[in-house]
Amino acid sequence: MIKRRKTRQINVGGVKIGGDAPVVVQSMTSTKTRDLDATLSQIRQLAEAGCELVRVAVPHREDVEALGEIVKRSPIPVIADIHFAPSYAFLAMEMGAHGIRINPGNIGKEEIVREIVEEARKRGVAIRIGVNSGSLEKDLLERYGHPCAEALAHSALRWSEKFEKWGFTNYKVSIKGSDVLQNVKANVIFAERTDVPLHIGITEAGMGTQGIVKSSVGIGILLHMGIGDTLRVSLTEDPVKEVEVAYEILKSLGLRRRGVEIIACPTCGRIEVDLQKVVREVERKLKGVKKPLKVAVMGCVVNAIGEAREADIGLACGRGFAWLFKGGKPLRKVEEGRMVDELLKEIQNMERDGKGSSGEEGNTKGTP
Repeated sequence: MIKRRKTRQINVGGVKIGGDAPVVVQSMTSTKTRDLDATLSQIRQLAEAGCELVRVAVPHREDVEALGEIVKRSPIPVIADIHFAPSYAFLAMEMGAHGIRINPGNIGKEEIVREIVEEARKRGVAIRIGVNSGSLEKDLLERYGHPCAEALAHSALRWSEKFEKWGFTNYKVSIKGSDVLQNVKANVIFAERTDVPLHIGITEAGMGTQGIVKSSVGIGILLHMGIGDTLRVSLTEDPVKEVEVAYEILKSLGLRRRGVEIIACPTCGRIEVDLQKVVREVERKLKGVKKPLKVAVMGCVVNAIGEAREADIGLACGRGFAWLFKGGKPLRKVEEGRMVDELLKEIQNMERDGKGSSGEEGNTKGTP
């Protein structure tokens, strides 16, 4: 079991972060926020995939002004992404945003940051302090020479201390970069010195295999160390993919359970079926299943049930047939053309009877 770092708990629109709450999954829309239909459609898709908080870009005033309707109709809390226009932070809160993300280094003047904090306090809005290499303060760049892990942690600690001095505690911190090891080190330094909740991720990770691997390694290292109260997998892809990868990372570490986890053996010369085709078909047909469930698809019967004994249900494939097994015991022999449908039928029976792996299906709208 992973021993998670003890952090204080904050609240973002009813979703609890830190303390004994599960690690919360976030993403960000890729639409123009002022396009209400497109933005709300994407938010609903993200929520359906398991996203629990969503951040939206507000680079223009019309984007901020659209927040009122978006917040009203969104199924999950909405966070406004603020960078160089402090006035948008105030307007976003007026429009009902549940949280705002600011990079204090981009805003520059401490008195303006404090005014934002005071407004957030009045309205019960959560703040995320963002720190990255592009927003480091000039004095830190001069001191450290470049955006190293120590400089990033120093900036985050500095702003945290200011927030504490101002009596504001409903905030979290994110220290992000595209360098995996630098990112890990910066978060570790910060985590050792404070109980502030951390939002983790590898920014600008890229797309496809590269993006998923970089994100999984960086986020996985931190989570295994017990660091991380909420996360975003930042991919150059459909944001729904970010949520799917996030849950796979959390499932692999035993931190969250949502949907189907497929156990499949690697290919070898003993296999008598097109295993990749079978696994893809199982994934496709079980995509809508939200109940935590371990499903095994094994390519042969040699060690299938033994190796996949921990699965809730599975297939052990042979030549022209498969054994359907549940709880480590064979149920019946099914012909190859029917094996996926028979597996699906049995899973539907399990869902109806409420059987499957123990765990939870999500944390939306404040459910821990």
